[in-house]
Amino acid sequence: MRVRRMLTKTTNTTMTLLMLGVAATPALLGVSASPAVADSSPSASPSGDGGAPTEAGTSFRTATEIEQGQQATASGSTGDYLYWSFPADAGQRPTVKATVKLPDPSTRNAAETWQIDVYDGLRRRQACQYGAQTRTAARDAAFATLSCTLRTVRAWSDTWANDPLPGTYYIRLTATGLGSSDLGLPVSTEVKVDSKDIGGAAAVDGSLAKPLVPGIATSAEQSDSDSDSTTAALSSLEPDDGWASGWWSDRWVWTAIGGILAALAGIGGYALTRGSGRPSRMPPGA
Repeated sequence: MRVRRMLTKTTNTTMTLLMLGVAATPALLGVSASPAVADSSPSASPSGDGGAPTEAGTSFRTATEIEQGQQATASGSTGDYLYWSFPADAGQRPTVKATVKLPDPSTRNAAETWQIDVYDGLRRRQACQYGAQTRTAARDAAFATLSCTLRTVRAWSDTWANDPLPGTYYIRLTATGLGSSDLGLPVSTEVKVDSKDIGGAAAVDGSLAKPLVPGIATSAEQSDSDSDSTTAALSSLEPDDGWASGWWSDRWVWTAIGGILAALAGIGGYALTRGSGRPSRMPPGA
């Protein structure tokens, strides 16, 4: 009878510990949700001039800066190269969408093919994971819609790889294969960049010393007069919490939860086996 009571007591203790562990899991998840939200994509608030950009650059060096979530507009001509730039941090999967309002059909002689390309801070062309990167619009079409979803930005990568890394990204929009009679026709464009936070699934063990922002590591040497050094950064936009803000990921949470559950299971197993393995102290014939 004493052994039976002991087994019943240890079983109840084990069940209580397991229930406490399960009850603690939502609380841990609630704690982890706050940093994940804080490390989301850069702010979509309007730029310093009071609104979204209304023009595009004509080269990498003159690319118009846009923040994620902003809808930038620009007017141009068929045959022009239109450039924008935006920041992307580790753990984000950017999606670039562009809409082109085509010239009046009566002024066009053939169909038009539009293409959107995305380059990183080293001007390496990044492959689209999915999306209509190239779109051919019929002669009577009024709009052409393109999209490009990049691979998830990694915090670190091998030097020989072409993985997306934190830093500035460039968008280039242009029409290809135009005849001479279709060059120079007026068009208007809309471009927007959004990101999905992938979280711990994309976390890697490593980080860059500096984000791939052109010019961020170029600084003037201090003169003998102890003047302050200057940094020649060609892009001024960055995530709200700074670069490499995605150091926190839900991998930390699930690792902690797994450790707690494993410890509780070990305690429960020990409590069960300890009671059943002890010899009875009752005298013979009792």
